[in-house]
Amino acid sequence: MQTISAASQLSQEPLLCSGHAACPGCVEPLSVRHLLDVLGPDTMAVIPPSCMAIIAGPQPFSSLRIPVYQPTLEASAAAASGLRRALDAQGKHDTQVIVLAGDGGTYDIGFQCLSSAAERNENILYFCLDNEGYMNTGAQKSSSTPHFARTGSTPAGKTTRKKNLSEIMAAHGVPYVATASIGHLADLKRKVEKAKALRGMRFITLLIPCLDGWGLADDGAVTAARYAVECGAFPLYEIEEGHVYTLNHERRTRPVADYLALQRRYRHLSAADTLTLQAEIDDGWARLLRRVAASLPAHGAAATA
Repeated sequence: MQTISAASQLSQEPLLCSGHAACPGCVEPLSVRHLLDVLGPDTMAVIPPSCMAIIAGPQPFSSLRIPVYQPTLEASAAAASGLRRALDAQGKHDTQVIVLAGDGGTYDIGFQCLSSAAERNENILYFCLDNEGYMNTGAQKSSSTPHFARTGSTPAGKTTRKKNLSEIMAAHGVPYVATASIGHLADLKRKVEKAKALRGMRFITLLIPCLDGWGLADDGAVTAARYAVECGAFPLYEIEEGHVYTLNHERRTRPVADYLALQRRYRHLSAADTLTLQAEIDDGWARLLRRVAASLPAHGAAATA
């Protein structure tokens, strides 16, 4: 079994350079550095306005050693589709076209474009760098922001639940949907490797705990990412062809209260609110287990095919 220390080793010169503009302690560049290490230099990235756009920087001074195109916030999937078709017309079928977008440009503003690309099964690899809010513009809430989280636009706490975008993308019947976390790096890199080998629309959500927006300690992002998985707030799983589910971290080892206690955005919660969140996460976990159980015949059929 691959260990975290082995997974943390890069196989080549980093494709994301040091000296970028990320906040100190941010795990977004760390996540991107490792996913690019798997994908390799024959990759083109579409990066809409977001934290990642600031980290990447403007051309010709980009911190990335691969070509980057920065479209409008709503147009990432369309821009990636156009790049893919242009490369195919040139015979460059092996060049990976990826999107590195935040949750605002994915769950919300860019969703119409993303859904259309998924319906067409465009041959792109889309990464949603999910920090659960519009962190680049003042930490306002997005539809990825969890229930009760305090944000710049929900100072008393968000009154609605987080959108389940993985399920929505799976409903399009695309080849591959997954969640991943820098707190489980070997799993993250395995999923990127798997997605790289596939064709068609592939969609991976990476949880990116935001130090400022979440109110974390300066060195607390990786711990928060691990706690999110361990309490079930951000389960690690894969969905293939829209209906075959695989759960990658099968045990919950801590209550949601441990995860909430790390974050200033939940300091206003009452004990009753915490119990409500625990019940919501329990319900989501039970639903995911039912999906996995229903997939077992499909797994068996694949194994004997």
